[in-house]
Amino acid sequence: MPSLKDLKNRIKSVKSTQKITKAMKMVAAAKLRRAKEAAEAARPYSVAMERLLVSLAASQRNEEMKNWGTEEKGDSSIPQFLNSSHPLLSGTGKNNTHLVIVATGDRGLCGGFNSSIVRAARRKIRELQVQGKTVKLMCVGRKGAEQLQLEFSKLIVHKSELAKKKIGYGDAQAISTLVAEKFAAGEFDVAHIVYNTFKSAISQVVTWQQLIPLLVASDSSLGNASGERRATNDIPYDYEPEEGEILADLLPRNLGVQIYRALLENAASEQGARMSAMDNATRNAGEMIKKLNLKYNRTRQASITKELIEIISGAEAV
Repeated sequence: MPSLKDLKNRIKSVKSTQKITKAMKMVAAAKLRRAKEAAEAARPYSVAMERLLVSLAASQRNEEMKNWGTEEKGDSSIPQFLNSSHPLLSGTGKNNTHLVIVATGDRGLCGGFNSSIVRAARRKIRELQVQGKTVKLMCVGRKGAEQLQLEFSKLIVHKSELAKKKIGYGDAQAISTLVAEKFAAGEFDVAHIVYNTFKSAISQVVTWQQLIPLLVASDSSLGNASGERRATNDIPYDYEPEEGEILADLLPRNLGVQIYRALLENAASEQGARMSAMDNATRNAGEMIKKLNLKYNRTRQASITKELIEIISGAEAV
């Protein structure tokens, strides 16, 4: 049985931990507000840009089908011979090598935020390997790289950290530039990114989004928090300059915008998960302090009773 001194030190230690977790919860709550505002502000722009590109791609697809004398209607897929001037849209025509961008945090103490993303990445990697695909990993965030390094060290082609107080578009642009360079060099055929979409402080949803080639399908979801669907080309527009020129300019920019949005969603999700985890830790510490205090009082009472018995026994012996 632990002594009174041991119990007292234990209670003191847990109280110190409780103060730390309570302070971390308050800091995370303050950061969450800013991160949530940034994520919500980025959603409309990224969704609108993707809708525009989908509309442009569908319009150009229909035009090219007419030029090729195709009468096929309602086909959501883009034939391989179409949009060949836009590799980010049409892809390489192959589906052999997949690049998986795993976006996690650089720090822990945020519940299951990082582990949920890594679990989803592991499942996806194994699925692709079972299908005979070649998989390459790009880890954005220290925690994801540390966990995946143990099992898939040979698949990791790039690791980066975002140890900053505030994520900027420049961070996403650097990643998108690297991805575009690797795609231009023929290092992969399809690129996906996995991250957590922010729902609330206690709810984050693991989200997969295909970045390259851009999905152009009337029934495919945008993969955003609001659950909106990709727009179809049901509204006619006149574009100036030509649609092909707009696509050539916006497709590389869209890659950076979608990665930027994923990083912002991740930042908000991380702070929400950390606030929730620290709140649980603070409450658990409180429960532990109550139990230790009860144990301390019982041990102290037992010690006092024992001393009284010894005194009475000694007096009776005399």
